Formats: sequence, C-alpha cells, structure tokens
Amino acid sequence: MSGTDVRDEDWYGDDLSGQEHTGVAFSGVDLSETTDDGAVFTDCVFRDCRFTSSQHTDAAFLNCTFTGCSFAQATFTDCKLVGSSFDRCRFDMVTVEGGDWSFVVLRGADLSRARLTGARMREADLTGVTAAGATLRHLDLSGAQLAGADLSEADLRGSDLSALDPRTVELAGAQVDGGQAVVLVTALGLRVG
Repeated sequence: MSGTDVRDEDWYGDDLSGQEHTGVAFSGVDLSETTDDGAVFTDCVFRDCRFTSSQHTDAAFLNCTFTGCSFAQATFTDCKLVGSSFDRCRFDMVTVEGGDWSFVVLRGADLSRARLTGARMREADLTGVTAAGATLRHLDLSGAQLAGADLSEADLRGSDLSALDPRTVELAGAQVDGGQAVVLVTALGLRVG
C-alpha cells in the first residue's frame, strides 16, 4: 500500500507479515494483538493508533512518525525503527529485544516500565526521558542525547554510556557494571588511584 490514508480501521489480531506500506497515514487504527514477521513501513504516520500486545519480528518502521500511540505490552524483536520519532506515546511494559533503533526520537518519553535489551540506539534523542526503574541492558547508546534523562534505579548493565554526562542525568540507584563505573567516573573528571 502506498500514499493512502487508513482511518479508524479495526486490524485487531491481524497478521501483517510481509506487508509493505510507504507514505501511508494511519489514524485511529486498532493494531492491538497484531503479529508481523518482516512487515515494512516506510515514511508512514501513525496517529492515535493502538499497538497493545502486538508482536513484531524482523519488521521495519523506517522514518515513521508516531503520535499519541499506545505500545502497552508490545514486543519488538530484531526490528528496525531507524529515524522514527515518537511523541506523546505510551510504552507500558513494552519489550524491545535487539534490532536497530538508531536516530529515533523519544524525547520526553516515559520508559519507566519498559524493557530494552541488545538494541542499537546510536545517536537516539533520549533527552528528558523518564526511565526510572527500566531495564536498559546491552544497548549501543553511542552518540545518544541523554540530557535531563531520569535513569534512577534503571538497570544499565552492558550499555554503552560513553555519551552520557552524569552531571545532566539522574542516576541515583542505577545498576552499572565495573567498566561503566570507570566511564562515569572519568566523565566526572575524577582520577582513580
């Protein structure tokens, strides 16, 4: 499907595997409990859509815009969301395993109940995200923007924190490994030994 509008449709539980959509505007579409293996969405816009409990595997959402969407309990496994942006979306209990989320914009998102592991998030805009208590393990956050982020009590073990300035991020109670501790101490300008 290319360059068309899809409004207020009920795709609840549909299998979207292998579908390709380019430049489509989805508005008020219920994608709850959909499954897809290898679907590709390019330059699409999603407004007020529900992805509740949906399962995405090897899917691609490239340069897509999501506004006011719900991803509660959605799972993304080895998906590409390169260049996509999210505004006023809900991520309660979302699970991301692997994949490439580089250059995504999640500015101000509430990820506190999210579980992200093993994903590439290079140069992602995570400015002001609330991820207190979240699982953010083994993420490639090189070049990511994290100013004003709340990562308190988050599990950050194995993630690349080289772009993180600990003076501009809330880190109280966050769990890090030894290598990350050295990176953070160095970023603070401290010398060990």
